[in-house]
Amino acid sequence: MSNPQQLRYSKEHEWLSAAADGVSTVGITEHAANALGDVVFVQLPEVGDTVTAGESCGELESTKSVSDLYSPVTGEVVATNQDVVDDPSLVNSAPFEGGWLFKVRVAEEPGDLLSADEYTEFSGS
Repeated sequence: MSNPQQLRYSKEHEWLSAAADGVSTVGITEHAANALGDVVFVQLPEVGDTVTAGESCGELESTKSVSDLYSPVTGEVVATNQDVVDDPSLVNSAPFEGGWLFKVRVAEEPGDLLSADEYTEFSGS
């Protein structure tokens, strides 16, 4: 398992892309996708919603359990990935590409996001 170096990670197993024009993309890591098992349902925040770093903003349901989706940053949701809602298995098959979850205009970024190497050490993956 490889965690892309250009991303940053939360201890809740979400990843965050670097902001382009103030907007970052959020998804869950391959480690989290594997731990969940086969994802069968995705509930995402709505476009226009304000999300808060470290707080739940959606759910991922798998054949094994239901898990909260946490926002790694505070900001306004500007896009959601309808492909993942229509085909939740993308979270498992392409967590860092087509399985992204939402885009957020970042208002505040916490200081505890991890680099890829720090996340790999934290998660053991």
